[in-house]
Amino acid sequence: MMRTRLQEALKEAMRSKDARAVATVRLILAALKDRDIAARTKGQMDGISDDEILSMLQSMIKQRRESIQLYEQGGRLELAEQEAEEITVIERFLPRQMDEAEAAAAVEAAIADLGATGLKDMGRVMTELRERHAGQMDFGKASGLVKQKLQG
Repeated sequence: MMRTRLQEALKEAMRSKDARAVATVRLILAALKDRDIAARTKGQMDGISDDEILSMLQSMIKQRRESIQLYEQGGRLELAEQEAEEITVIERFLPRQMDEAEAAAAVEAAIADLGATGLKDMGRVMTELRERHAGQMDFGKASGLVKQKLQG
């Protein structure tokens, strides 16, 4: 389904002559193709799943946010703006992101459902969160929340 959305978005961006969207969607499709090839060598003939695509998109956003910081520090504001525009295009394909309160509630629920009691359970909790909320939360921040809850 994500693949179809991406292909349709590329066609639409081309029709509307939105150069930034065309370039960004092509970058996404190229990254997807690379990951599909890697997955096929591991026996996944259908390529990566939609959840893995969502994770890839989140990684792409994270990379761009890091680049924005570096460009701003270096005084390259036009490049920082370009990265921000790419983030806007990529975010179109992600489900609505959880706010901090929703993420905290999801962490609490996962910990309670799994009966997690200590840091040794952190991996299980994070796996559960990834399955339940792929593409909806920042797992870097969620990891910090899980650690905090399991320690205290």
